[in-house]
Amino acid sequence: MKALMVSDVYFPRVNGVSTSIETFRQVLAPEGVRVNLVVPRYGAEPDQEGIVRIGSRSIPRDPEDRLLPWAETRDTVHAQAAECDLVHIQTPFVAHYAGLSAARRHDKPVLATYHTFFEEYLFHYAPFLPATWLKGLARRFSRTQCNDLDAVVVPSTAMRDRLAEYGVTTAMHVLPTGIPLNRFAAGERQRFRTAYAIPDERPVALFVGRVAHEKNIGFLIDAVAMARRQVPELLFLITGQGPAEKALRRQAEAQGLGECVRFLGYLDRQQQLPDAYAAADVFVFASRTETQGLVLLEAMAMGLPVVSLAAMGTKDILAPGRGGLAAPDDVEGFAEVLVRVLADAELRARLALDARDYARDWADDRMATRLAALYRTLL
Repeated sequence: MKALMVSDVYFPRVNGVSTSIETFRQVLAPEGVRVNLVVPRYGAEPDQEGIVRIGSRSIPRDPEDRLLPWAETRDTVHAQAAECDLVHIQTPFVAHYAGLSAARRHDKPVLATYHTFFEEYLFHYAPFLPATWLKGLARRFSRTQCNDLDAVVVPSTAMRDRLAEYGVTTAMHVLPTGIPLNRFAAGERQRFRTAYAIPDERPVALFVGRVAHEKNIGFLIDAVAMARRQVPELLFLITGQGPAEKALRRQAEAQGLGECVRFLGYLDRQQQLPDAYAAADVFVFASRTETQGLVLLEAMAMGLPVVSLAAMGTKDILAPGRGGLAAPDDVEGFAEVLVRVLADAELRARLALDARDYARDWADDRMATRLAALYRTLL
């Protein structure tokens, strides 16, 4: 079987969509599914078998992302779809309409993964427009796109339920992105701490993800500031880049946190990121709009205890209470849970063991088996 995946985003742009695409592309092959990609070109990326890059241009005020040209994308996707068994759309912009058009022309099944909770996402980037208007627009947009498809993949039950509220009637399948456990099997704690001049005994809280407004990192900075009243040596590491970084730096400086909050930028996923997980004592996360929360599972696979809000997609991960603690959605309550984990070595050890075991339930090969089975039902 050959599947065509179409997306407005892919590596070297680092985010959850890129990670999901690449994870499935790697592990679907043993399931008898060959994946071809049509994705943007960001610069001088080397040619790779099965990946077609289309020249794109930067989006104003969002230089990390790209806008695909309609005509070239449509023609390229049409040509690729003719040689594939189905079309799997990964993003709702130019790629969506090109993928849908190609699938209908060639009479191929078409499905999409709903990665982004646009109802909350849009407000952060168009705050000058009424929130109720933006939410209504996002709901209509999502409903229309989903109901044009043969199937919709959602990464969590919360996202499935929200789309049902929108009026989506297309069959929805809850299928999270899996975790490549071998990549997050081990890291070098001492190597990372030495590289960043972090003393062995200093407690470290870690955030991994895009440094964007919807990730609610400001909430975490406030919680860390409060937690430091009881854990004065606490260091908060923020990895990744994004449009909220300048505002977050100002927030940390205004609270007098100084070197207690460090922005590390992007970390290489092969070595630096596993090392960062290994070097930390607790992983913290506060997004209220996450459709899944892959980084929670990455942390758990590394045996790193998690303290997180349980909202949208992270509810599914945190619900069993294995390897992580769901914290209250207020700064003081979150800080209390964070302090409890940092102060109790026995609790951290217990959570770490449970986290590694729990992460196996989310292995990438298990999710690939389920996605391949879904593909076959559509043919």
